[in-house]
Amino acid sequence: MGGAISLLAVNFIVAQIFVAAFVIISVKSRSGRAAAWCAAGFAIASLSAICEVVLPFTPMPRLFAVGAFTSVLAGFCLLRVGLGVFYSVPAKPLALTVFFTGSVIVDLVIYDLPRGTLQHAFFYQMPFFAIQAWSATTIIQSQRRSYADRSLFCLLTLSAVYFLVKIYAAIAAGSGATAADYLQSPFALTSQALGAILIVGTGVAMLGVMVKDIVDEARASSEIDALSGLCNRRGFSSRVAPLLRDLSDQDIGTLILADIDRFKLVNDTFGHHAGDEVIREFSCVLADLMPHRAVAGRVGGEEFAIFLPRVGLADARVIANGIRAELAAKRINGLPEGVAVTASFGVSAVAAGELLDAAMRRADNALYVAKAGGRNRVECAEAPVRVVASNDHHAIGTW
Repeated sequence: MGGAISLLAVNFIVAQIFVAAFVIISVKSRSGRAAAWCAAGFAIASLSAICEVVLPFTPMPRLFAVGAFTSVLAGFCLLRVGLGVFYSVPAKPLALTVFFTGSVIVDLVIYDLPRGTLQHAFFYQMPFFAIQAWSATTIIQSQRRSYADRSLFCLLTLSAVYFLVKIYAAIAAGSGATAADYLQSPFALTSQALGAILIVGTGVAMLGVMVKDIVDEARASSEIDALSGLCNRRGFSSRVAPLLRDLSDQDIGTLILADIDRFKLVNDTFGHHAGDEVIREFSCVLADLMPHRAVAGRVGGEEFAIFLPRVGLADARVIANGIRAELAAKRINGLPEGVAVTASFGVSAVAAGELLDAAMRRADNALYVAKAGGRNRVECAEAPVRVVASNDHHAIGTW
């Protein structure tokens, strides 16, 4: 009995550690709601340890026996809610409520059945199997497949199988003649030991997926330009690198560099708030007109880059000219009526296996040619093609 009680104490302490960890995550991450549900789940489930320790000494064993069952099941249900929030696969409240209520009623009904029988063991353990299996399917439905997600799925599946095995283990090893005798049974020590291992493993895995989310969130934030909402230079490079690796020998990609014409003049004449609005509007134009799978980034103050995987030079030139024309025609808040903003573009083909920096240099050279040629135009690095610029004398680029 002493060994079982010691393991119950360990399980309780471990659960409180996880509660604290999830509470910290709940205030530090965008996964806060999910972590809060998980913290509540571990906190409620840990109450079963108190119920089981009190059980041999209380004159109301039924109350504490059902309390132990209820607290564990309630904790697992709250964890299912938390995982549903995290993986965007919410549990239906009515289904979860009916499942929980029905399981508690069944536990009350089977309390007086002889312990150590298949009927008692089956109906006692099946709700735990069902809720753990339900939680595992959440990850499958989410279609997230990172190593952390797979690890959590495996541990939840193992936990579900553990409760199935407990049906037969309780019969074979004996779980006590009454609920109060459980801690003295041969089954208790093994059950609590394996339970502790699964609690730790599952808790660590759940923390793992949420911590990974925090890390991914921080990395994404560090790679996004706050003003434009596009990638910054670092983010652009990191996102383009795998696309370059995916290019086969027969494929070609295209890089477009764009620079807003006379941007300093915009800031000096109309103020930095107008300059910020120009950056935002140009970013919206890029986001609206660039093809699927293209990557856009703000790689300098008024300089932007777009990588077009599997798009040839001729098509990229057309896309760049479309962006140029759209920007020139756009009415931008903060600028007087009739004043347009223009941009110049340099386009370069990118061969499979080529380093991004080499293509950037060629595109930058083409951009320089566009600037030197009068701005508000598109030039290509390999075969320079001049796109006729607007004759609007109010354009910023013609000042």
